[in-house]
Amino acid sequence: MLTVDRKRLQPAAAAQPASPALEWLWQYFRDTPRLTILDCGPLRRLTLEVLLPRAAKLYVADLTTPLIREDARFWNRNRKVPAFRVDELVAQLPSIPPGSLGLALCWQLMDLVPRDALAPLILELYLKLQPGGVLFCLLREPQLDTGMDAAWRLESLTTLRRDEPGAKSFPYPAVTNREVERLIPTGSIKTFLTRSGIREVLAVK
Repeated sequence: MLTVDRKRLQPAAAAQPASPALEWLWQYFRDTPRLTILDCGPLRRLTLEVLLPRAAKLYVADLTTPLIREDARFWNRNRKVPAFRVDELVAQLPSIPPGSLGLALCWQLMDLVPRDALAPLILELYLKLQPGGVLFCLLREPQLDTGMDAAWRLESLTTLRRDEPGAKSFPYPAVTNREVERLIPTGSIKTFLTRSGIREVLAVK
């Protein structure tokens, strides 16, 4: 009697292309076996499994989901023009000693907040980095109008997966490379272009 393993008949999942920024990142940290890491996205099991072997300490603070859902607590609507409460967003971060983070995964955080909130938000994250620490960010290109609600995660140390491309329109214009340089004037910025309309940006303190 012939027995068929149905799992073997299922097509294999398509391999994800390597992320040039992540390849550079882990080469940069090749002599640092354990890092203090902050993940600013939703808690994802696979991302945790990827990061935990490299993490001396791992913080998770989901800043992106409430922004995508336009959480009312981040807005002061008592004025004619609503004001974004960046202090409320920063308050969602765990208590991380200044100068202790090796890596912060910011995902598309910079695409989700108003322009006037970018400087205080990035400064708060930057101050938590140790010398040589890195902010990893995904930024959309100007021609990419939708994808605010895209679901990003790590599939491996060097590959990203977007489980859902996202159909929701971005609320603000795309952040330019020049703006990123102004936000982090004392750091080294590395930008990697992809075919998906997403820039991978590394800011090294």
